[in-house]
Amino acid sequence: MALLHDEAIEVLLEGTLWRKDGRTVVRDFEFGNFTDAVAFVNRVAIDADKADHHPDILIHNYRKVQVRICTHTEGGITMRDIELARAIDTLV
Repeated sequence: MALLHDEAIEVLLEGTLWRKDGRTVVRDFEFGNFTDAVAFVNRVAIDADKADHHPDILIHNYRKVQVRICTHTEGGITMRDIELARAIDTLV
């Protein structure tokens, strides 16, 4: 899968809470408690496994979750990352 150019990434992320950070797309989520944060991570894990495309996920301050996505085999952001980001948005 081809890497996306910065301009294309900007257009594809417009109107979302995702942002480009280096070679990844990133979004921060905040939940009311730790249980809700972990439940969200579990939902992301299920969708990521189905897509065979696994993001980096960080839980911090017990209720904040950061999701970072890139296509490691390509060394940056591809349409596959944008599609997973969109799928994750539906889980919130």
